[in-house]
Amino acid sequence: MRQRIRPTAALVAAGIAVAVPAAATPVAAAEEGRPDLVVSTLPGAAPAPGETYEESVTITNKGTAAADGVTFRIRLTRGLDFPEPVEGCAYSTVGDRIRQALCELDAVVEPGASLTTPVRFKALPKALMEAVEYGTSPTGEAPGEGFDESHRRLTLTADSSADLVAVGEWTEALPGDGQSFTVSLRNDGPGWVQDQTSDDVPALLVTIPSDTTTTYVPPGCSPFGVDGPSGPPVLGRPRYVCWPGDGVLEVGQSLSYTFSVKIDKDADKPRGEVEATSVYGIDPVYDKNPANNTDEIRIDLPTDNEPVPSPSEDTTGGTGGGAGDDSGTGGGGNDPQGQAAGGSGTPAAAGAPAAAGASVDGNLADTGSDGAPLLAGAAAGAAALGGLLVMAVRRRSAAGSS
Repeated sequence: MRQRIRPTAALVAAGIAVAVPAAATPVAAAEEGRPDLVVSTLPGAAPAPGETYEESVTITNKGTAAADGVTFRIRLTRGLDFPEPVEGCAYSTVGDRIRQALCELDAVVEPGASLTTPVRFKALPKALMEAVEYGTSPTGEAPGEGFDESHRRLTLTADSSADLVAVGEWTEALPGDGQSFTVSLRNDGPGWVQDQTSDDVPALLVTIPSDTTTTYVPPGCSPFGVDGPSGPPVLGRPRYVCWPGDGVLEVGQSLSYTFSVKIDKDADKPRGEVEATSVYGIDPVYDKNPANNTDEIRIDLPTDNEPVPSPSEDTTGGTGGGAGDDSGTGGGGNDPQGQAAGGSGTPAAAGAPAAAGASVDGNLADTGSDGAPLLAGAAAGAAALGGLLVMAVRRRSAAGSS
């Protein structure tokens, strides 16, 4: 039989209550008005991976009518999970890997009365930038997608980090020719990254090599202005910033961007740079390893007296790098032959730029003011390019996979 919670009673649940099929006690005909359920706020936390968060919230009826049953919902972003199933709760995955528990509290909450229910979740190994949605609706039915006093959102940052890695490229061409190069942004973990605030959006800042002019800018990239993106991907700018459209960079994920440039006829050692940063050029606080945040874009210009080195020769590449992605297009350190773990060991064909872009996953739908997406960009990618005359190409490849 459904329990009636009156103002003088207190229900402290040891677990989320079970909805037992039974005839509900009818609300007295004399009662008028509506229930107005309010949920207390959860305290903030910074759990380490593997730790369990356990707090309780109180649901109070501030309305003028009883709430006949309460549907309580919890949603977790992908770095969090429920420790164990609770009887009476239905579990599912919604949207893009959002974990959800929909639980029925089998009680009639009278005006002025309260009941308490726990909220428990654990931090997974990749936990970092997370969010928890919890609550009900003012009437006790399942909540919608907005946030108010009955349905709330908690954002938290786990006690962990994410290692952003910039991967440049080393290639060769003749003065006056066109050339393409592919640069990458990779997350070596242990935490995944999602867009919680604008400064947290991971990005790759690309400084175009000197003595060159861009002839192609890939989707997902914008000219970098004084302190951030400054419009559509127009040509001829000295710097561009590239970022995932949904602000997500999973552990081990690598996003590649292919640019094309025209080399000046009087060019002398064209050099550029890539930097793993945020979309506003601010070093993310979660990246604790700045040693691999920059790498070089290098275009060598061979002459008649300086033959093109073969891929087997021991040459030296850029300044950064790290573990490569599974495709072998990432890379770093001094491994221009692509023979490190994850690399193919085969130089790219002349005039055929590597495919750019990567599939990225959305984050928890932000419908309130806390954590709403502030930026929207095209998914990382680049159209196929061709017709570029290249004397020889030595592509950087991965030094290892995540």
